[in-house]
Amino acid sequence: MGVHAPEMPILVDDETGVWTTDALPMLYVPRHFFVNNHMGIEDEIGTERYAEILYKAGYKSAYYWCEQESACHGISGADVWHHYLKRLSQRGWGFFITEELDIEKGTAKVRLENSAFVYHYEKIHGKKVNRKIDYMFTGWFAGALDQIAEAQGLSVRTKAVQTQCAAEEGCDVGYFEVTPL
Repeated sequence: MGVHAPEMPILVDDETGVWTTDALPMLYVPRHFFVNNHMGIEDEIGTERYAEILYKAGYKSAYYWCEQESACHGISGADVWHHYLKRLSQRGWGFFITEELDIEKGTAKVRLENSAFVYHYEKIHGKKVNRKIDYMFTGWFAGALDQIAEAQGLSVRTKAVQTQCAAEEGCDVGYFEVTPL
């Protein structure tokens, strides 16, 4: 297994210690810390409720991120979408691959390989947990696609669902689908 340095720009403010990538503040935390917190909240309020909360927050965050990155890099349309998935992949969440994208129709299909959640859950449990555990990402895809569509003057609004997870028996990758509301 080969390794390489991060492929995205990371700057650290000398006075505040704030990390930024493309002018957006970032946090750098160990994966086990993040996923253990995620699992703790799941245990306390339940997966379904937590997924609802994360969908809304993730949608809002992805929308904002795409808006900011579009302005920062002078990109639009599918270029914003692909930049977003590239940055998600570069930050260690897993590899996000666009299999289908039609901004005008409000549709997309994303494959997820090497999910950080799947890796950690399987490490903790010693096996597949046989459920969809990548739900934190779901709202991200609808938020991104809606921002990109709106920036192009399109009225389509979307929703996203995870249709498959690598934590499920017989599955090696995850899938998300975005469709119009």
